[in-house]
Amino acid sequence: MPEAAKACGLRRGRYSEVERVYLLTAVVKERRPVFSDWRIGRLLVEQMRATDEAGLVVSLAWVVMPDHLHWLIELKRGSLAQLMCRVKSRSSRSVNLLRGNSEPLWQRGYHDRALRRDENLKAAARYIVMNPLRAGLVQRLGDYPLWDAIWL
Repeated sequence: MPEAAKACGLRRGRYSEVERVYLLTAVVKERRPVFSDWRIGRLLVEQMRATDEAGLVVSLAWVVMPDHLHWLIELKRGSLAQLMCRVKSRSSRSVNLLRGNSEPLWQRGYHDRALRRDENLKAAARYIVMNPLRAGLVQRLGDYPLWDAIWL
């Protein structure tokens, strides 16, 4: 299997389904805190928003932590592999351009979890956006610049 396919593919035995809600997690290579600088984090956010604008997903909630991303989406078109490959490659390009380097930004692959329709999506969104509080990065959620949720 080509290296790019391994980097963007789903875990063995998984498949993506349009109209399903997924919780996606991607981790920065070597867990470097690249997104501690909120301006660099905004480059990732721009790529995520572009997928909404392109009709690939509906973003329900997300948080960009210093070294990883949690993203709750409803897949509208394409596959999870295509989505994550697009976001990771385009954000890598933007971040490297800003930083003046060509280092890999992301670890290979990503974690996906399909949520059932009857699961409480608002509770999942709250859990996602509360990550900065649990990590001790801020005292109030409103103080953290890299999160959003359609319900909050």
